Amino acid sequence: MALTDRTLNCVECGGEFIFTAGEQEFFQARGFGNEPKRCRSCRAVRRSEQKSAGMYQDGPKEMYPINCAECGNDAMVPFRPRGDRPVYCSDCFSKMRTESSSSF
Repeated sequence: MALTDRTLNCVECGGEFIFTAGEQEFFQARGFGNEPKRCRSCRAVRRSEQKSAGMYQDGPKEMYPINCAECGNDAMVPFRPRGDRPVYCSDCFSKMRTESSSSF
């Protein structure tokens, strides 16, 4: 069955936009079962709103201070330690990973 351009209505602005045959082929190739609901400009606005709301982290991660369970040095990690497991500085963590991978 040959695909043809289709006219859809945007759920955001209510305007019409064209869902081209090429876009339909792309959607099918990727396994997307649903048609687009927003026009190109509304999608761009939505993406920028999500980005500014922090859904996509571009900035630096919050870092937390720790004392390494192996060497005892102070270090910073990009996650909040829970206290139920040992936390290592990046040097000790790297050493432990290379040791464990060489034992296999």
